[in-house]
Amino acid sequence: MSELPVSEARTHLPQLLDRVERGEEVTLTRHGRAVAVVVRPDLLRTRRAGSALADAQRVAGVVRAGHSRRIAVDEGMDAARAEELVAEIRADRDAG
Repeated sequence: MSELPVSEARTHLPQLLDRVERGEEVTLTRHGRAVAVVVRPDLLRTRRAGSALADAQRVAGVVRAGHSRRIAVDEGMDAARAEELVAEIRADRDAG
């Protein structure tokens, strides 16, 4: 990934877009600090999909683990705490 000052990117935008179109990622900097990354849309979509898939797989693992493990009686919730939570949920629902 290469870096380019914003002022230079503005001056050479067509060439910058050609580089990005060929698959290069370009980090735009202002005063030496990264402020943006220019990347092809299809590469961005692929990354987002990969991240979403990883999240879904992690959740599926948690669900599978939950199904295979018995909850001990002392891990449960007492009735008073359950009522508190129900009251909070109802208050939030009614407020929103």
